[in-house]
Amino acid sequence: MAGHRAMVKLIRFLFVCAVVLAIAVCGFVGVTIWHFGRDLPDYQQLAHYQPPIATRVHAGDGRLLAEYATERRVFVPIQAIPKRVINAFLSAEDKNFYSHHGIDPLSMLRAAVTDVSRLRANRRPVGASTITQQVAKNMLLTNEISIERKIKEVLLATRIEAALPKDRILELYLNEIYLGAGAYGVAAAALTYFDKSLDELTLGEAAFLAGLPKAPNHYNPKRDPQAARARRDWVIDRMVEDGLVSQTNAVEAEGQPFEPHRRQEAAQAKAPYFAEEVRRELLARYGDKVLYGAGLSVRTSLDERLQAASDKALRDGLIAYDHSHGGWRGAIARIDLKGDWAPRLAKVPVPAVVRDVGWQLAVVTRTNGDTAIGFANGATGYIPFSEMRWARAWHGAGSFGPSPRRAADVVKPGDVVMVQPIAAAASKSGAASASLPAAFTLCQVPEVSGAFVAMDPHTGRVLAVSGGFSFAISQFDRATQAKRQPGSSIKPFVYLAALDHGFTPSTLVDDAPISLPQGPGLPMWSPTNYARLNHEARFRGPTPLRVALEQSLNAVTARVASMIGMEPIAQTVERFGIMDHMPREYSMALGAGETTLLRHTAAYAMLDNGGKRITPTFIDRVQDRNGATIFRADNRPCSDCSDIEWQKQPVPVIPDTREQVADPGSAYQIVTMLQGVVERGTGTVVKAVGKPIAGKTGTTNDWRDAWFVGFTPDLAAGVYIGYDDPDSLGDDETGGHIAAPVFRDFMIAALKDAPATAFRTPQGMRLYRVSAATGLPVGGKEPAIYEAYKPGTEPGQNRNLGLRSKSGDEDQDEEPVASAREAEGAAPSTQLPLPTRMPMSLPPRGAPAGGTGGLY
Repeated sequence: MAGHRAMVKLIRFLFVCAVVLAIAVCGFVGVTIWHFGRDLPDYQQLAHYQPPIATRVHAGDGRLLAEYATERRVFVPIQAIPKRVINAFLSAEDKNFYSHHGIDPLSMLRAAVTDVSRLRANRRPVGASTITQQVAKNMLLTNEISIERKIKEVLLATRIEAALPKDRILELYLNEIYLGAGAYGVAAAALTYFDKSLDELTLGEAAFLAGLPKAPNHYNPKRDPQAARARRDWVIDRMVEDGLVSQTNAVEAEGQPFEPHRRQEAAQAKAPYFAEEVRRELLARYGDKVLYGAGLSVRTSLDERLQAASDKALRDGLIAYDHSHGGWRGAIARIDLKGDWAPRLAKVPVPAVVRDVGWQLAVVTRTNGDTAIGFANGATGYIPFSEMRWARAWHGAGSFGPSPRRAADVVKPGDVVMVQPIAAAASKSGAASASLPAAFTLCQVPEVSGAFVAMDPHTGRVLAVSGGFSFAISQFDRATQAKRQPGSSIKPFVYLAALDHGFTPSTLVDDAPISLPQGPGLPMWSPTNYARLNHEARFRGPTPLRVALEQSLNAVTARVASMIGMEPIAQTVERFGIMDHMPREYSMALGAGETTLLRHTAAYAMLDNGGKRITPTFIDRVQDRNGATIFRADNRPCSDCSDIEWQKQPVPVIPDTREQVADPGSAYQIVTMLQGVVERGTGTVVKAVGKPIAGKTGTTNDWRDAWFVGFTPDLAAGVYIGYDDPDSLGDDETGGHIAAPVFRDFMIAALKDAPATAFRTPQGMRLYRVSAATGLPVGGKEPAIYEAYKPGTEPGQNRNLGLRSKSGDEDQDEEPVASAREAEGAAPSTQLPLPTRMPMSLPPRGAPAGGTGGLY
């Protein structure tokens, strides 16, 4: 009896202890949940979570231009993921996924037992995380290995299971998981490893992807193909155990060769400066989080054909200048030619510019006769001496050696040089021969730089941008970021202001020495006309305004500025967006201020379109990941443009909302005067285009900057050439000599298949036959041009406005031969699409007082 009572007491004691222990455990668990649950991330966000996906930028024709992302991912909804892929991941990672509630206690117990032995061996513990736990860790926590993180992971997993359906959790997992080689999510991994979409994957390929989450770098087939294959087979065996695959299919899958195929990158449009300008604009507009993760679809205005023509014309122009002024700066490396030299050549670091511009690295193997060269792949070629005659030895500080007489004066065997194939190799007799090795030209990167811009003058859509010789060398965009003095290319806007103050293209202005005040305490400013080196500047006396612009006469321009004042000139320059705040100084009339090539080209485009404001735009449209348009450059109202079905209703009429920034008649007169620059003036090299074209050269003091900006009726373009660290381009190296040939070559390529189109003439303008040299009316047999006049300013009216003395013979009046449209058959200025945003604010840095600015 006593023993029975003792047993009862023991049972009671144990029961009480069990109860106390249970209460303590529950209390401990409760306190733990409370402690770690206080600062848990908001798991509710996963219900609306959208994984980061790449922003894709497309050219005007839809071709891919660039992608911007921190993680390479293609999001695929769970309904579109094949069952084979889902089953493979479930067998490999969490076979009980659809039955547990966020955690799998049995798996955790097995892992705990295994980890005891692994910890003794100082090895990393194995995991027992369910797919839900992995979602919690990857999307809400960190990869820290700690008890605290594991507890939070378990808590979050149970709460996620309570809040989200299983398919949503699995969808997040399969699109978020990192699978190596920079691929996030199963769709990106399928493309990366096999160049396939998900529904094209075989059982073995799906099993391989499912085996990657455990150790994606270790099982990378490029690093360890045997381990990758073994992991694939293990996943297939697990699928058999889980009853998801038959033994027959498993044996067949394991017997297939394991041959990953790396993804072939899609051909992209090549316009790195353009793409970078778009990236900067998107970053400023939306921020880096949206740019690199929101999956935007961006359609730009890039024209690939014009971009290729722009790149080629600019590079050819820079190389041509370098060949005539730069000198040969030597080989990039030397190697020993003894024995098999190809492996040694292959180890020479390849400059980034070589790949960017399509050059190749070669080693000189012989210099007697034509220079023999060899390549790392065993190919051979030669460099004709004619392709290296330019290569004078460079001694630094502008000092050069004599012109080479033989190849050995330029290169030596063992020199590693950059070369580019030339069109055809010819035999010594001049006939092409297939037996000869390929011919190459000797290359080097020019020290001089420049930029090129092309745009639609009616809309402001930028069609091409070349911001330098090579984006691989310098990402600085000289078209949009470099501020340089425009020189004489500013003069059309000085004369535009004069035309608005009663001048005509035939108005005479005295081309004579002139001195103008610069302000208290400063010397007088006395600009002179351009004169070739060692020649004195000459003056022409009374000169028509047209001739003054065609010949870029500085004295006439300064006199016009003194007559009408700098205020209207500055207002014109600011209205056209060349500068935001132009100093009211006379030197500004000759281009002593600063602007960018993009802004200057846009100003010329406004002359071309009849004086309508445009703003340069790179982006036409931006859509979010769901296809909704969130930005459109063309914001003109059009209520009927949203119709999705045509039922024979009238075509929508879109209003022209462009602001008129100049009198259309004055703008057209400047256009015709700029045609004269090409026909008879400083830009005659551009005549080779062979179609109606207008433009103006620009050169600054000491020949530091060379410009040519011009246009056809439907295409505007500008080119600038100069050193990044401003320095002289050389005596007499003007915009007409250096920049105009680049413009010409671009226009020849751009207008190759385009018909000749006359410039559009505003209504009301009258055309008269006058002498291009004097501006006086001429008879029917004398050489003449058709000059445009506004009503009331016909020949004889205001002709002597620009002369100090009003004396002289009165000019003969003449009836107009025809209206502008009758004479040229040109249609009146049309109203075309355009954006209406204001230009960017780029305040000039100012210019030294007293500079003469434009030279030629």
